[in-house]
Amino acid sequence: MDIARNLKALKEVNIPKMFTTLAKLLYFRLTWTRRDLDYLPSGLGPKFISARQAAKMIPDGATLTIGGFAATGRSSIFYWAMRDAFERTGHPCNLTVIGACPQGGRGKTPGTIEELGAPGIITRYIVGHGETAKAILELADEGKLELHTMSQGTLAFLIEAQAQGMNTIETHIGSGSFLDPAAGSGSAVSPAARDSFIKNKNGKLEYHIPLIERALFIAPYADKEGNIYFTDAALVLDYKNAATAAYRNGGKVIISVSRIIPKDKARIAIPADIVDAIVVNPRNEQVGGVLQTECKPYFTTGSTEVDDEAVKLMKVINTFIEITPYRGKVADIIARLCADTFVKNTGPGAVVNIGIGIGEEVARMLYESGLYKEIVFTTEGGAYGGLPAPGVYFGAAISPRRLLSTAEMFHLYEEKLQTAVLGFLQVDSEGNVNVSHCGPKMIDFVGPGGFTDIVEHARTIIFVGNWMDKAKYHFKGGRVSIRKPGTLKFVDKVDKITFNAKEALKAGKLVLYVTTVGVFQLMPEGLQLVQLMPGIDIEKDIVNSGGARFIIPKSAVPEVAPEILSGQGFELKFEQA
Repeated sequence: MDIARNLKALKEVNIPKMFTTLAKLLYFRLTWTRRDLDYLPSGLGPKFISARQAAKMIPDGATLTIGGFAATGRSSIFYWAMRDAFERTGHPCNLTVIGACPQGGRGKTPGTIEELGAPGIITRYIVGHGETAKAILELADEGKLELHTMSQGTLAFLIEAQAQGMNTIETHIGSGSFLDPAAGSGSAVSPAARDSFIKNKNGKLEYHIPLIERALFIAPYADKEGNIYFTDAALVLDYKNAATAAYRNGGKVIISVSRIIPKDKARIAIPADIVDAIVVNPRNEQVGGVLQTECKPYFTTGSTEVDDEAVKLMKVINTFIEITPYRGKVADIIARLCADTFVKNTGPGAVVNIGIGIGEEVARMLYESGLYKEIVFTTEGGAYGGLPAPGVYFGAAISPRRLLSTAEMFHLYEEKLQTAVLGFLQVDSEGNVNVSHCGPKMIDFVGPGGFTDIVEHARTIIFVGNWMDKAKYHFKGGRVSIRKPGTLKFVDKVDKITFNAKEALKAGKLVLYVTTVGVFQLMPEGLQLVQLMPGIDIEKDIVNSGGARFIIPKSAVPEVAPEILSGQGFELKFEQA
């Protein structure tokens, strides 16, 4: 544990509240495997059942959705109940599971979809972001599971389409990427994946998924009649659409709630008429480690201003549990450079999406400068406004103005997304970007997540990341140097295309790449250096790096400003009207 970082994070935090929060997180950590699969409060109607009974409602071979976004709203009680039933009876088995969002725990956290990682439970997994579901990916590597993927927004639109009685959608999203059968493998990721759920049609891509027969997810509350409420939820994701789709397809809707509340007609989110069964589980979480029964108000709607104390507390929590690593002084420089690039290419009133990693630091700087009040932060999880929650709470937001469904958020992106700040695994000579594959094995699979949709809709795209992976950088005397080279991230050709540079240019997008050595802009001829980091040798460190090819202007390349390197006197202000 980095004691200095923890002490720095404690600055200006309400110490009693911090210790109370950390104590509750520690208690949850010590008891996070606790569950009662037979729990059923007395005095409720026949619609209310135990988790063990709910598992019996899932037939072999069923197609189901299970809600959750990373640590927010995860359906732990259903994962445990199905695993328990399978180990006792061998059922349910041969399931097709559809999960648009990340749902695993990287093999470290219990109560995630990895509980279903025993061979035979899931035999086909259709996922937007699969990196965290290590146990599932291992099954795909062993040929015991078909792994398919498509973007988060497309999956959300398909679930929405089924809720409206349609089975396919046609879109340009994914054209020219590895999802395009004309350029890649379509939806099929693993060798065992027999078919693709994507095909070329009418100059677009046609997507479909199997009919949803079971919709499982958690919601904060229900009343005794079985009406469902999302009051105090941190995200609502695709729950309503999934429930409507399953009901329309003649399937079952099974929901777990934290407690029973009095009926309130004005707040009913899902009517009892389409709900088949409800499991009461007091240990359902609002977000990771925070029980819904003890929910934090700053994760849900109702605030007009971002809760500054919550922002500081999130920093302490992520530092304490070491979710957000400190990347060093050079990474701080990249974050300032990216924030500066952002304000120079984005105007007030813009709807923006900022991804995880260094992007979180950019969001923090925009918050601390007060500029966040002039733009609208969003998350692909559906949080509109407020400040994107960092680290373990990624996907949710602090003091969001509204909570949209996943489909609603991506529809909003179609119309209004101005700027996106995103990371990258690889960039090539043409400007193509890979974020979906870390290597050839299934265990290395990441998935497109919401990335493919976001780059399709954003007018300005700013990619940000290190020049090389695991390289050693040094900052001294206002100059950056590469002390020890690492693995190339800028290569001649990416392993998989998740972002197609030619398609972006055709659409008239502004695309920038902010790195340790400077800033590049996507041009028809390739990547052109437009800003140089002081201390970096163009010939040695960029041109002859052994990776991608670059366009170097004949005239002198402007250097990154001294205040961006040192942080002293660094200010952010919008330059666009």
